[in-house]
Amino acid sequence: MKFKSSKNLDTAPVIQIFKQKINLRQSPYTCKGPVTNIRRVLICCTSRKLGNLLFITPLLQEVTATYPRCKIDLFVKGNLASEIFRNYNNIDQIIQLPKKPFTQPFRYLKFWLLIRQRDYDLAINADKKSLSGRLAVKFAHSRFKFFGNSLSESIAQIYFDFKHAAKAPVYDFRFAITEENIFDLTDRVPYLDLKLDLSELSNGRRILSKIVPEGKKVISLFTYGDKSLSSEWWEEFYEKIRLNFSDYTVIEILPFENVSKIGFKAMAFYSHDIREMGSVIANTSVFIGADSGIMHLASAARVPVIGLFNLTDPLKYGPYNSNSIPVETSDNNVDDIIEILETILLYRLQKK
Repeated sequence: MKFKSSKNLDTAPVIQIFKQKINLRQSPYTCKGPVTNIRRVLICCTSRKLGNLLFITPLLQEVTATYPRCKIDLFVKGNLASEIFRNYNNIDQIIQLPKKPFTQPFRYLKFWLLIRQRDYDLAINADKKSLSGRLAVKFAHSRFKFFGNSLSESIAQIYFDFKHAAKAPVYDFRFAITEENIFDLTDRVPYLDLKLDLSELSNGRRILSKIVPEGKKVISLFTYGDKSLSSEWWEEFYEKIRLNFSDYTVIEILPFENVSKIGFKAMAFYSHDIREMGSVIANTSVFIGADSGIMHLASAARVPVIGLFNLTDPLKYGPYNSNSIPVETSDNNVDDIIEILETILLYRLQKK
């Protein structure tokens, strides 16, 4: 049985009306006593986008650090989650909703029913703007329920980075479990983390050794993902990298569409395996690319990232791991970004 419509549940008109009612009636979080004895956790993130799934890795780390013995179930959409979270040892079950629920209604319903079959100690919605995430938390059997809006706007203003899509769920979680001590919560939010293991990193080195001349350091580019940056812009940028950083080889990480905005002038790497792609990027000196899932993959691979922003908000989506920086291209020209690149590379050399 199939339906013609393939609209996302969060945008369906009927659901929007329902959403308004839920927002009026639902408290930010539901607690029954202190948030203790947490052994089984449900985390809901019903986006199927690579970047959005990577954004919950800091929350996973935070929950695990707070409740080291807990087992975590994930309620997600699409088929990327099993690869992204492969090395998170305390994940017990990944419930993966089909990408297009209206074409597979019975399968979709089956996976929703799975979250009613277990008793959870804690259920968390990782995206406060997601209706389906809020519904999943409400639907689940759980002693404690966090819907993603525990942190009020006035208190959130204390943190300059509270709007970041990966950090907000962590701040919200911290506030929900320790409301009275929110002003003391100054610990760094965990970085995005793909948790690449040694064998994966070694494989990334082997792949690079077949592409790059021996002994050459590598700068990785991702030219896809932002329509505002033209092929002309990228070609100028690529040529200036070649002229200014002759000790480095540039490789282009190609998207699934296998297209290049520099006309395939650089050595290239292409893979459908996101962990393999992450392992290759992890072995480069720096990654440069527009805001995209691959940019967040590079950040989760723990490589310094220069994220190029124009259409999206760097305060919400910017890379924030060590030596990474978001750059607004409307305020910085090619030469400015070359200077930023030089600073990052020199700083890394000084650390070594």
